[in-house]
Amino acid sequence: MQLVINSHGSFLKKQNNCFLVKNEDKIFEVSEKKVDSILITTSATITTDAIKFAVENNIDIVFLDNFGDPYGRVWHSKLGSTTYIRRRQLEISEGSEGFRLAKGWVEQKVENQILFLKDLKKNRPEQKDELDDYIASMIETKAQLEALEGTLDEMRGKIMGLEGMASRNYFGALSFLLPDKWKFNGRSRNPAKDEFNCLLNYGYGVLYSKVEKACIIAGLDPYVGFNHTDDYNKKSFVFDLIEMYRIHIDRTVFNLFSKKQVMDSFFDTIPNGLTLNKEGKAVLIQAVNETFEKEISYGGRNIKIGNTIQFDCHRIANSLIGK
Repeated sequence: MQLVINSHGSFLKKQNNCFLVKNEDKIFEVSEKKVDSILITTSATITTDAIKFAVENNIDIVFLDNFGDPYGRVWHSKLGSTTYIRRRQLEISEGSEGFRLAKGWVEQKVENQILFLKDLKKNRPEQKDELDDYIASMIETKAQLEALEGTLDEMRGKIMGLEGMASRNYFGALSFLLPDKWKFNGRSRNPAKDEFNCLLNYGYGVLYSKVEKACIIAGLDPYVGFNHTDDYNKKSFVFDLIEMYRIHIDRTVFNLFSKKQVMDSFFDTIPNGLTLNKEGKAVLIQAVNETFEKEISYGGRNIKIGNTIQFDCHRIANSLIGK
């Protein structure tokens, strides 16, 4: 699970081989065996004993800004694996193997989106025709993606363009299914213009920290991207990989709306948009944690959704070095 510190003035320390959390509402202990990451989303105090305890137990401490974007991490300084993996990642990033991998990740993202819309269609017969139109457009876009051949230098723009086309249809369909009060007009970020994007952006931030950690453990370089280019200090490879897992946040956020668990009180108005407040963060992160804990069939066995990210990163790393 992800231990979340989201109350202003909270205090985190080590006590009796557990993390002790104090905030304005309560005091509680959490065993290190139950914690994968610690997310700090507000002004808080953490002792050096707690930091050392987290590092010794391979628990990263991630700091998130008001939009859910990670701006810092405390973790051990060891490489996750052999540096040969990083060298191979750099070698193939512009070749045919890199093109195949990068295109495949986007194809998987679009396939995930199509399957989600098909799932939503099952219980909405009155909206079937409109959803069929959205799904048909996305299937056509996916076919165009699959037909692409060449190198990333030649096709990067085409891949990203087709990905954008699929996403516009996808989010258009999700907005269409929401009650009028919650409908939105496409994606918006930093700040979000609407409640759906506000929750979605924060959830993606939480997911980002999880994907980055999985990359590092597997020995992959977060900065050597394939689809996303190497801007200064941009963890491009994390942006590449996260595309396959956004669906878990999409499903979680949409379910909160469909189950009428989203309240106006979750959001604060800021210049040019909205931000998620303490109440909203608590509801979202609990729902995201529950999603990550669910088991799905993966490689012939049942594993938690949150663990599939690490398995995929190890599989990618092993493929780079011929294992």
